[in-house]
Amino acid sequence: MNKLVVLGAGWLGKPLCLQAIARGWQVEGTRTQPVQESGFERKLHLNAGVIQHSITLRDAWWVCAIPPRARSEESTYLETLEKSLLLSKQLDCKGFLLCSSTGVYSDDSGCYSEQNETSIASSRQRILVNAEQQVLNQSGKVLRLAGLVGEGREPGRFVSGKQLRSSSQGSVNMVHQQDVINAIFTVLNSWSEAKNIYNICHPSHPSRQAYYQQKCHQLGTATPTFASDEKVERVINGAAICQLGFHYQHEI
Repeated sequence: MNKLVVLGAGWLGKPLCLQAIARGWQVEGTRTQPVQESGFERKLHLNAGVIQHSITLRDAWWVCAIPPRARSEESTYLETLEKSLLLSKQLDCKGFLLCSSTGVYSDDSGCYSEQNETSIASSRQRILVNAEQQVLNQSGKVLRLAGLVGEGREPGRFVSGKQLRSSSQGSVNMVHQQDVINAIFTVLNSWSEAKNIYNICHPSHPSRQAYYQQKCHQLGTATPTFASDEKVERVINGAAICQLGFHYQHEI
């Protein structure tokens, strides 16, 4: 039987757990404070430099889906990841997959594939790159996720009426929650053939203005305004994972 440990059973991690269970996998998903509403939930919390946990699965795949908001300089994200990697080794982890971000690339215009260098121009980028390196150093793999959309994260709602700091002519780089989950299963099921790093980003890249106007119109919400109309074409290429038989199936 396949086994899966998901660090961070939240917006992305919880449906990943549920879909793995539906596939017949044995699953444990961690939260800082488990609510015990689901039988698969387990505790994992860093306290004074020590990981407190109730994970029991051995010989499991591990996926780190701790959300980006936990990656501020004040957070314990990097230390939690470091200690979790050690714990995964103690529990004979079959492979460790980190959900990272396409935010590791420069903000400058260009088309970015997995071969492009990462940027450490900001504190958030330094944390993201450091996390990736920790996992890669332990023979793990990395998925760099574009902006996430899906149930509870409708673009026409979260930008409604806002003044965005970006340009109206900037390119959209998004991916649907379900495509991310499908990509995770694809890599786990093709571990030996899979490369170390994949971008996960839908191949459609409309302008922010066109994209958000459409999404707001669909929901009847107020369209956002933008800081500029400068032409910015920063495009994330997420095609490499398709070599494993993966296909993007869900609209952004």
